Amino acid sequence: MALTRMIDRQSLVERAHDAIVEAICAGTLAPGEPLRQERLAGMLGVSRQPIHEALALLARQGLVANHGRRGVCVAPLDAAFVRQLYGVRGALDGLAAREAALRANPALGRAGRALIERGRRAVAAGERAALIQADVAFHAFIYERSGNSMIARTLDMHWIHIRRVMAEVLRTPDARPASALERIWDEHAAILDAIVSGDAAHAERSARAHGERAAAELIARLSDTDRNEKRPTAA
Repeated sequence: MALTRMIDRQSLVERAHDAIVEAICAGTLAPGEPLRQERLAGMLGVSRQPIHEALALLARQGLVANHGRRGVCVAPLDAAFVRQLYGVRGALDGLAAREAALRANPALGRAGRALIERGRRAVAAGERAALIQADVAFHAFIYERSGNSMIARTLDMHWIHIRRVMAEVLRTPDARPASALERIWDEHAAILDAIVSGDAAHAERSARAHGERAAAELIARLSDTDRNEKRPTAA
């Protein structure tokens, strides 16, 4: 019985953790937003204890930050952190694309094109959640097809942050022209074409350039936001 209670409690903590992560990635919980245990418990239909433990875990993972006397908040996105994170991711994405190209076969091309069509449908429908899922699925597909399990294992350590940054890159489709989101899938298609053709060097360059462009756009956006927040207002 004690073991059952422990498992049930752990399950509640995991569910609360995952739900808060999803809300952060979806933008429902914005960077810097205070995280009140009572409010989160009410939203998720659980007691405060699993929320408390979930927030402690998120703090260790770097998604929750100290908010002074007001408790904790969603950790702000920092341009320097994004630059460092995408430096690591770009190197591994490039390696994955290179190694996938060295193992290319017709089945890889068919499966990859199906994922790209899934992403293009999400763009056309304006479905942001589906767009994020499709983006994650495409990159996970390249990692898998690389045949190098260490790539995915290494990225797993940072995946919660990568997901958050990917979601931020794709944030608010209605505020971005469809062409900007379509370009993401054009770049995915170019990576896949290089892989399918067996051009390892081109595949690596394309994958790295794709990540570098996404990181540069987000860093510029974060820098603009930071400047606007620091700009003095008229009296």
